[in-house]
Amino acid sequence: MTQKLDCPVIAIEEHYWDAELASHFSGSEGSRSGRIEERLRDFGGDRIADMDSAGIDLCVLSHGSPSAQKLSAEIAVPLVERVNDRLAAALAANPRFAAFAALPTILPEAAADELERCVAMGFKGAMVHGMTGGEFLDLKKFHPIYARAEKLNVAIYMHPSLPHPAVIEAYYKDYLADFPMLARPAWGYGVEAGTQGLRMVLSGVFERYPKLKIILGHLGETLPFQLWRIDQALSRSGQKSVHFREVFTNNFWITTSGFFSTPALLCCVQEIGAERILFSVDWPFISDSKPAVDWMKGVPLPATDKAKILSGNASSLLKL
Repeated sequence: MTQKLDCPVIAIEEHYWDAELASHFSGSEGSRSGRIEERLRDFGGDRIADMDSAGIDLCVLSHGSPSAQKLSAEIAVPLVERVNDRLAAALAANPRFAAFAALPTILPEAAADELERCVAMGFKGAMVHGMTGGEFLDLKKFHPIYARAEKLNVAIYMHPSLPHPAVIEAYYKDYLADFPMLARPAWGYGVEAGTQGLRMVLSGVFERYPKLKIILGHLGETLPFQLWRIDQALSRSGQKSVHFREVFTNNFWITTSGFFSTPALLCCVQEIGAERILFSVDWPFISDSKPAVDWMKGVPLPATDKAKILSGNASSLLKL
């Protein structure tokens, strides 16, 4: 039974597309169905109507995948600055929006500077999408971004993107003609983003920046469900010591984006606590936000935990 709750609703993984940035996407990454693409390019109209219908008070906007992670070093910095400036103008026009910045990760120092510039304009952190130049973002060359995020006390949201072409070839190509979503949300996205989260812990970045905050969508990209096994296996003798569970439960938050399963949510609550879970829809890839909000209100959790997930945790983490 859906429960009426006296709390705001904040959705923190709600996407848009910037026309200039999207013009640099190629192949299947640059193609969305007509209705989705129309909504990605819209800051009013359907977006506001959907928020009103669902009872969502505030959306944290972020550029949809692949965002700036596929840009070359020659164009990335000025292009991303223009993208973020246009998003800042959209925020100024509507107080029901907040935002995560796009970052030119191909140039890590410049990405750190852009993060700081955007935080000064009111952005709540940044979102990055998959690999940059075929490399995972835990490598030391990218650590200036995390040093700056820790200094600014803002979160980095790690969103999936298409797997590496070699992975697509080895894992998915046999079935993509019949099941094109296999390499995307059905499986490939979660594997890629979960691997990125795991690699972040193994990289030692949290030893260098212990207050760094990382967000993973889609109920943690499978990591909460694997948490006991990962932690146990990585604690076995004969290898470098790592306290995976400790780091994951101290430095990571997860969201409900595109994953509205009560058993899965309850597993996450038991593994990492309600304080680490943030509500989101993944609009417009999820076309209607109201069922997601109604689902969250109806899950068998105390009203205090639902209020944390629906808005309290986001308000605290993102300083909303």
